[in-house]
Amino acid sequence: MNFVECHDEPIHIPGYIQSFGYLIGIDAASLTISFFSENITDLFNIENPEELFGKKISQFPDIFQNVISSEIFIDSGFLSRRDNETYFDKIVLNDNQYHFSVFRTNNYIFLEFEAVLENQRKRITNKYDNFYIIDNDQEIWDQLLNTLSNIINYDRIMVYKFMSDGSGKVIAEKTNNHLESYLGLHYPEHDIPRQARELYRKKRKRIFSNVHSEPIRLLSRTETSIDLTFTASRAMSPIHGQYIKNSGASSSFSISIIIDDQLWGLVTCQNLEPKHIDLEDRVQAGIFTVLASNAYSSFKAKKELEYRLDLNEKLSHLKSEFLKYNTLFESLEANKSELRVMPKADGLVIISDHEVVTDGLTPDSETIDKIVDWAYQNTTENVFVSNSFLKDHGTELNLNSNTAGIIIYFVERSKKEILIWFRKEFDEHINWAGNPEKNIDVISKDGIEIKYVSPRTSFQVFTENIRGNSKRWGSKNVIAVDLIRDLIFETSHKQYITIKKLHDQLKKVNEELDSFSYTISHDLGTPLTVMKLNAQMLLNSLADTSDKNKNKINSIIDEIDNMAEMMQNVLQLSRAKHSEIQLEDVETTLTIKKITENAKMTYDSPKSLVVIRECPHVLADKTMLHQVFLNIINNAVKYSSDQENPVIEIEGTEEGDKIIYRIKDNGIGIPEENKHKMFKIFNRMDNAKKFKGNGVGLSIVHRIMNRLGGNVDYESSKDGTCFILTFQKPKFAEI
Repeated sequence: MNFVECHDEPIHIPGYIQSFGYLIGIDAASLTISFFSENITDLFNIENPEELFGKKISQFPDIFQNVISSEIFIDSGFLSRRDNETYFDKIVLNDNQYHFSVFRTNNYIFLEFEAVLENQRKRITNKYDNFYIIDNDQEIWDQLLNTLSNIINYDRIMVYKFMSDGSGKVIAEKTNNHLESYLGLHYPEHDIPRQARELYRKKRKRIFSNVHSEPIRLLSRTETSIDLTFTASRAMSPIHGQYIKNSGASSSFSISIIIDDQLWGLVTCQNLEPKHIDLEDRVQAGIFTVLASNAYSSFKAKKELEYRLDLNEKLSHLKSEFLKYNTLFESLEANKSELRVMPKADGLVIISDHEVVTDGLTPDSETIDKIVDWAYQNTTENVFVSNSFLKDHGTELNLNSNTAGIIIYFVERSKKEILIWFRKEFDEHINWAGNPEKNIDVISKDGIEIKYVSPRTSFQVFTENIRGNSKRWGSKNVIAVDLIRDLIFETSHKQYITIKKLHDQLKKVNEELDSFSYTISHDLGTPLTVMKLNAQMLLNSLADTSDKNKNKINSIIDEIDNMAEMMQNVLQLSRAKHSEIQLEDVETTLTIKKITENAKMTYDSPKSLVVIRECPHVLADKTMLHQVFLNIINNAVKYSSDQENPVIEIEGTEEGDKIIYRIKDNGIGIPEENKHKMFKIFNRMDNAKKFKGNGVGLSIVHRIMNRLGGNVDYESSKDGTCFILTFQKPKFAEI
């Protein structure tokens, strides 16, 4: 048993036309007759229709004289013009007037005939430009229906709008009470399947005069199915015919509403009794529909422009606000409420790496993390929009009613900079024209049973409760997000330029400072040496002087030594930034032991107990590594030296691909208020004034560790301090 889905039905090649029309198909290359409708003998005096196959119309001058002498046929220039361009004329056949239409498509020339009806049109009083003076989209469609009712006078005329999911809704209607109202009702996507929508986009006027009449068969000797897409009298799908019958109508007429080259909707007309509309009236109805479509497009463009102007005004204010802050995250955080309101969201989350700021109705931090992980795994575009996020992913992500709709905007994926807008759940009731569920029937064709989707038999209102959705994010909301994105790009660029200028200035200042440090160390080194020598000579020459004078001279010598040490440290700090480094596997045990012994002598602390445990190798520059341990161990010994039982513990451990050294002392500790300036040059702790030092050592350590690809940190309390040095592990250690 075969199954035919609505979307699969080949409605463009039915092999039949409707009874009001007559059709002849001519091969465009040979200009010979390839096919014709079975009723062609009702229009032309042909005894044996089979004789037409393979012959030219000009070979039957008596039968087709009026066709041959028509203006269209005489001017055969249309053969070289574009496909599907239709030419109209009127001719007299058997003392009756007929519309004569000609067009070329798919290598065939179609000659189509239908009788001219007596002029039953009512006088049209509306001017063509009436649509453009209406400042309301609903009034545009109401005006169109009023105009069309004067032309075609069907019992029910509707404007049917397609939704984004392919379903539709009747947004305007005019009836004369012969048929019930469908205004406001929704129709499922399979009522007008994909291939039907595509045909409506190509052939923009479609008449089904009498659903009860038998279609007329096409006679052809070609094995290829004939594409009747652009034929006005193309027979309707049996499924569609039954659908119209079930609606209580006997005739239908549709006009496509095309906006921005897309099928926006249809003007759908239905009549209780069979009714044919004259070709000229159908063309005029199509013209008015185009005018209304253009007026609607202009109206929407005008409203969108007004909306953009309003948004731009808000953005101008935000631009000035954004530039008050040093970073993009600070700008976003300070203006979070305005950013939430612009796309009319109920909640906003701003994420920058591990920092999260919220505004309005948002989920908890754990759910936000789940949403971000989902977005990274399931989206590729920078902007993701969903009205049914709760419905689609509620169980998976443990969402609540505040997360029914979502817009996710990746500012920078690699840096985890994201903005997420939320809309709460909207308890929506949709009134369908009948139960939207598909009904399956079985028919027998050529001995084969075929299952197909059967049209609904009832169009009574069927109300469906939709849960898990938010109010739809419209184009205006997406425009607002796009403009926010542009603002972020612009702000980021301006901040980048500002930072670059500051960086260049800082680089210049650093170069000048480095030059100054070298100059100081070199140029002042000699005078200090001379001063120290002279002070020592003066001290030696004053052998008989008082101890008070000797102490003063010794104080001068000590200060000269302090100054020399400070200059040397500043020079080391500069070298730590610029010196060439060579990373290698460095053994640390001997270096640490030597530095420890020297430190105990330097700070006259022989009672210091230094416990050296495991000392694994590290990946470092040997000279710079010595500087790091020298400064940290010296500090540990110095600042614990006045304790009754000073203890320093040194231990290295492997942690993954890192080597972590911890150097712990039981000294004076680091006050919490000094934490923010620990690694700044010339910084000294408030509780360290009685200890000798100049506040450069930790700056050297910090700079060297960064260059080695590692890190320095510390933990401190009133019971002492532990410095934590993180090094890269040598490659051999990974084997």
